[in-house]
Amino acid sequence: MPEAVIVSALRTPIGTAFKGTLRDTTAFDLAHHVVTAAARGLDPERVDDVILGEGLYGGGVVARHAAVTAGLTSAAGLAHNRHCAAGLAAVQGAAASIRAGMDELVIAGGVNSASTAPKSRFRDGDEWIDPWHSPTHPDRPDAPNLDMSITVGWNAAVLAGVSREEMDAWALRSHRNAVRAIDEGRFDAEIVPIETGHGLFAVDEHPRRTTSLEKLASLKPLHPEIEGFSITAGNAGGANDGAAALVVASDRLGLPALATVRAWASVGVDPAETGLAPVKAIPKALARAGLAVGDVDLFEINEAFAAMCVATVGKLGIDPDRVNVNGSGCSLGHPVAATGARMVVTLVHELRRRGGGTGVAAMCAGGGMGSAAVIEVPAP
Repeated sequence: MPEAVIVSALRTPIGTAFKGTLRDTTAFDLAHHVVTAAARGLDPERVDDVILGEGLYGGGVVARHAAVTAGLTSAAGLAHNRHCAAGLAAVQGAAASIRAGMDELVIAGGVNSASTAPKSRFRDGDEWIDPWHSPTHPDRPDAPNLDMSITVGWNAAVLAGVSREEMDAWALRSHRNAVRAIDEGRFDAEIVPIETGHGLFAVDEHPRRTTSLEKLASLKPLHPEIEGFSITAGNAGGANDGAAALVVASDRLGLPALATVRAWASVGVDPAETGLAPVKAIPKALARAGLAVGDVDLFEINEAFAAMCVATVGKLGIDPDRVNVNGSGCSLGHPVAATGARMVVTLVHELRRRGGGTGVAAMCAGGGMGSAAVIEVPAP
């Protein structure tokens, strides 16, 4: 069986939705930019597929659009949607096809432009719902499908007993880690700057250098009408724009490998327990790789909300110092359909910077889902 290796791992800088540098850059532009960068140096005729996570972008296939504009006309395109885990699912799908011996060279990742996403309408009998968002699970009071601050953040905090103070401290840590990573140039090898109508964009703009525990503690809860509600804009992931792409190849091609995709797993949970889904996904993926939590050198666990990340770390007994060492959703932001691929990109480069090792990228996803992938980076 061929191994699925990662031979390139790139991303755009992450923008703040609606008011940031990417606010007028479409998902098509973002995808074109990152896919073109990923394809550089490859024989276009050898690329079998382009798989991109996308969500709430009108129902086309952005991946095929990017394949054509990047000159990969003979490569098919696939739109992958697993909400927050869409980009991660794209990488997993590429690895699966390669390990099955069906494809040999796939560009996989995700793209998200909250700033330019189209609006949908839905006809319910003689009435039109406008705007309308497609639900991933049946709406219910304890798990509203349009309010993740309750379904993911608050529910995880209550179920795992995570306090407001713990969430704010984790969010502050996230910002500090992201700012340090930017200042030390840790992202330089993974970011492909992009020209925009607002100038060249080369550095993640969402992390806040001046935030503090005092500032985070001063923020009002998003639902003050709910007794004890502790989710704020400060301990939640951002609304963001960005894209990421990885070249996943068969090891039989002999291309220089940055990492090997060892295993992955996705799970479903009750929608009210969405935030705790990584607690099931991570052990499942590790078991498939023949590993345990203690064997992992670095974790990327998306901070959709600080609550679910703190809960996952606590329930699985993970050393916090091995988690999100360069920041995550609370600081870098959460460009939903791209985040999973972005985490793998960052994980590959950080493990290489450290001399190799085993990494896990994991996240929860709307509707009561979770996903995790295990990669191994060889020593240089």
